Amino acid sequence: MPALIAGNTVVFKPSEQAPATSDLIVQLWEKAGLPAGVLNLIQGERETGVALANHQEIDGLFFTGSPQVGHILHKDFAGHPGKILALEMGGNNPLLVSEKIADQRAAVHEIIQSAFISAGQRCTCARRLLLPKGKLGDAILHALVTATKALKIDRFDADEQPFMGPVVSAQAADGLLQAYQKLIKLGASPILEMTRGDSQTGFVTPGIIDATDMLDELPDQEYFGPLLTVIRYDSLDQAMSIANNTRFGLSAGILSDDAAEYEWFLQHSRAGIINWNRQTTGASSNAPFGGTGASGNHRASAYYAADYCAYPVASIEADSLTMPEKLAHGLTL
Repeated sequence: MPALIAGNTVVFKPSEQAPATSDLIVQLWEKAGLPAGVLNLIQGERETGVALANHQEIDGLFFTGSPQVGHILHKDFAGHPGKILALEMGGNNPLLVSEKIADQRAAVHEIIQSAFISAGQRCTCARRLLLPKGKLGDAILHALVTATKALKIDRFDADEQPFMGPVVSAQAADGLLQAYQKLIKLGASPILEMTRGDSQTGFVTPGIIDATDMLDELPDQEYFGPLLTVIRYDSLDQAMSIANNTRFGLSAGILSDDAAEYEWFLQHSRAGIINWNRQTTGASSNAPFGGTGASGNHRASAYYAADYCAYPVASIEADSLTMPEKLAHGLTL
């Protein structure tokens, strides 16, 4: 197992609240011609969400969030077949690195963009990194740790633009640190230590662990933040088995210069978004967005949501009333 490489401790100070932009976005939609009342913004937390989801007059609900809440909503909607329910609930997404890559630096770039973009707060972020055992995997892991330690973490309006900022809240940051520590206690080997910023903020540094020797004890869970689990594999078949060993099925990716390996990965991977030599967090609004298993209920969002929100109507039509040439048996007019 790799030895512990302690990350630099970064101390972040709380500051004034960032200006809200949500209201401005709604105003811009209306300025662009969207009729008032079509798009409504309601801010709130759990109680607000419960009130909206249980409102009797809604025709449908599109939910993005945790699988725990998604499953509750699914149960609540079970007795309402006439209401649309689309669930997008995150994932424990795998990123597989093949031995058939020439540009290791490019591979590290895609890994970082997959795992740590937006401080790891994208549902499509890579949570599990599958690396081949041997020199190539060792070299990529070493370069990944070096690059991750050098990531600039700061406020969005810092003089030097940071790569990532805080997670959504101080509570979320505390939960990530607790998750990192729990995985270490379960048997994972720390590679890059996760550290906490000021306790009043959501700042936390990326953490990287190795779970190769504790797969049976590894929780199948989405850690919504910059926490990456490394798993070393002996063969592609083994890697594919590990990648699919999850109740989730949102996104997956493979880094390989061999098109045949990508085609194989595409056919065997169980996920709704499958990328080749691109970060797992890259998705197009022109393509379906969603997953299977604990990641969703097979209702694709993005462009395809328009079809999902519509329903087919069949019609039999004639431009005037006419009598048939022959009446049905037993009918007299």
